[in-house]
Parts: sequence; C-alpha cells; structure tokens
Amino acid sequence: MKKILLVDDERSIVKMLETVLRKEGFTKIYTAYTAKEALHILKEHAIDIIVLDVMLPDESGFDLCPKIRQLTNAYILFLTAKVSDLDVLTGFAIGGDDYVTKPFNPLEIVARLKAYLRRNPIDEQQANKPSHNYDFGRFTLHSNSGELFVNGRLTPCPAQVYMLLLYFCKHPNQILSKNELLEAVWGFDHYVDDNTVAVHIRRIRERIETDPSKPELLLTVRGLGYKLVKEKKQ
Repeated sequence: MKKILLVDDERSIVKMLETVLRKEGFTKIYTAYTAKEALHILKEHAIDIIVLDVMLPDESGFDLCPKIRQLTNAYILFLTAKVSDLDVLTGFAIGGDDYVTKPFNPLEIVARLKAYLRRNPIDEQQANKPSHNYDFGRFTLHSNSGELFVNGRLTPCPAQVYMLLLYFCKHPNQILSKNELLEAVWGFDHYVDDNTVAVHIRRIRERIETDPSKPELLLTVRGLGYKLVKEKKQ
C-alpha cells in the first residue's frame, strides 16, 4: 500500500480528503498542517505520494517543495487557488508533478492519484521481476528499481520526470510529439499545455546532459516533438 501525506492548514480539507481516500482503499495516510510537521513526517516515514497545499502558515508549498526533494522523489500534487501559467510552471520547475486548483472535488484527487499509480512502473508486483535497464551511454535507467544513474552515480529523479524519461527510453530514436507525451505520461484531461512538457524536458536534460542548453541525447525536433538518442561513441 502506498503511503500518502496530506499537507494543508485547512483541517476540513484534510479530513475530507482523508475520508474519501480511505473509502477508495488508501489506508496509510499521514496528515500535516504546517511545513514543519510535513518535514518531520517525511524524515520518519517513506512517503510515496504528497498532496501539498501552496499556502501554508509557516512556509509556502513552493518554498517547501525543494526541501522535500532533498528527502524524497515522491509524487507531489499541489493544491492551489492560483491558476496563472506562472504559478503552474513554478510548481513544475521546483519539483512538483501535478496540481489541482481550489475549490476541487475530492474524487478528482483520487482520480489523479489512481492515474499516477496506473502509470507508475514501480509497484509491489514488480519487486521480484528481473530489472530492465535502459543504457544510453551517459545514463542508465533501471525500470524495476526506479533509479537513474548518470555516469555511474545515482541521480535523484522526481516521479513525473522519471516516468517521462522512461517513456522516451522505451521509444528510442523515435520522434514523440508533445500531445503523445501528454497522453502517455499524464494521461487524463486537465490543464496541461506545451509548457508542461517543455519544463519536464528541461528537468530531464538537467540530469542527463553534459550541457542542458546544448542537448546531445534528448533532442528537439523542430515542429514535431522530441527524440532520445544514444550517446555518440568517441
């Protein structure tokens, strides 16, 4: 069972989400009402999914997110009342994986989490399966353990970034359009656009490229999409 952490200073929202999640079969649920409480729980427990409010009393969710990323690559879904493109891209850029705007239907949260879990390649059923490693020279992606190694070193990789990279690894040397990537990795109808893909592409390049501004592995094919290629032999 996945461990879920709910972080929001509005106790009514936390209680509502906890009740609905338990009815949907999620039983390992932790709650926090401040950034400080959330960090304490994350240091004590291996959390898989975090539902994080942007507006917390002691620190914003945007400020808290990088600290969370130092502790875990858990899937982070932001709750926000702000819907501007800048806020959305800020959330993605600092390590968030998805977002929902307030007010929201709690069943939408459940749908997002279930959609993520359906696409998450790491689950208990795969624990005993042989690992499939995708070797692209400079980096290797281990599909069974969910780990990214760059130049032999384990490199932190947030959930949605990992899943996007995994999709590229499964389709090497193929041009993948933005729409195809959105459908394959996000897979449900909500506000995501070209910028969503572009931000996540940048986050991948920051990990696997020698110079992210001059990519050699994850290439942009102008007007068509993106393509992941093998590292050229020296």
